[in-house]
Amino acid sequence: MSDTTRAPAHLDVVGIGNAVVDIIAPAPVAVAEEAGLAVGAMTLVDADQSDRIYGKMGQSLEMSGGSVANSMAAIAALGGRAGYIGRVNDDQFGKVFSHDCNAVGIAFENRPATDGLPTARCLVLVHPDAQRTMATYLGACTELGPADLDHGMIEGAAVTFLEGYLWDKPDAKAACLAAADVAHKAGRRVALSLSDPFCVDRWRAEFRELIHGHVDVLFANEAEITSLYEVDDFDLALQHVRGSVEIAALTRSEKGAVILKGDEVHVVDAAQIEHLVDTTGAGDLFAAGFLHGLTRGMDLHQCGRLGVLSAGAIIQQYGPRAERPLTPLVDQARDSHAKLAVAAA
Repeated sequence: MSDTTRAPAHLDVVGIGNAVVDIIAPAPVAVAEEAGLAVGAMTLVDADQSDRIYGKMGQSLEMSGGSVANSMAAIAALGGRAGYIGRVNDDQFGKVFSHDCNAVGIAFENRPATDGLPTARCLVLVHPDAQRTMATYLGACTELGPADLDHGMIEGAAVTFLEGYLWDKPDAKAACLAAADVAHKAGRRVALSLSDPFCVDRWRAEFRELIHGHVDVLFANEAEITSLYEVDDFDLALQHVRGSVEIAALTRSEKGAVILKGDEVHVVDAAQIEHLVDTTGAGDLFAAGFLHGLTRGMDLHQCGRLGVLSAGAIIQQYGPRAERPLTPLVDQARDSHAKLAVAAA
């Protein structure tokens, strides 16, 4: 279906990902090291490991999460129309996840499973330097498959957003490919987050194939994009990704972001912040801001600016769900680019 004939989207973005309840607490680096976790990254654990680590955590904040679910919550907070597809069980955490999604304005319509593994949880250890280490028990997420897809929701969304973490399970991988096919047949875009450099290490060759053939918008941080192309230099990675995907939105922490589309290159400065508290969700919020701008007709620099502003807002609090309204950031992103244009003239 061409751009001129496709039906109007009733959702801006639908995310497909691991439906996880986040359990967030401050913790010294030693807790992560003693548990054998990769400090600053996400490690998959089994139920027993999760229980042991949880027992060493202090007072925590518990909320629905998962990378793409966090992005959908932020899109809703920005004033967008977000949907989500994920698998939860009919248990306490599953009810928490469903309630939280609906409460923040995410359309989440998957029926909870009545058998199989329990709802997933992610233990987020926030270290004194604001870096975070995650231990994830995937539970019911490992059973996500093509049968869980809502084709009508995908066809009706301007963008379908996938997370790289899904590639760890064959059924979830099949669901991603099926969703991309449904979206493209409806004339929609597909976006992908590479999720984690360790995830890229596991699936490098398949990710390259996926990006080249099924993805329109790619999100990655510096570690992920250099790992993808097995180079040490960010600029070399830029040359590799150019032409492989319609749009690449690449983040560089305090260096901001670089947006590529064909011959276009947009360098976006990081947002100024007062106090760094917790980097949990920074990439999720960047993706949310960028996709919200993209689906609302902003130019690429404005999209990138909204991404870094959203990320900047979330790292000044604990957890990946915004405590303050995000809608003012939309006007800030538009205005900041207008001021740059005037200055350049």
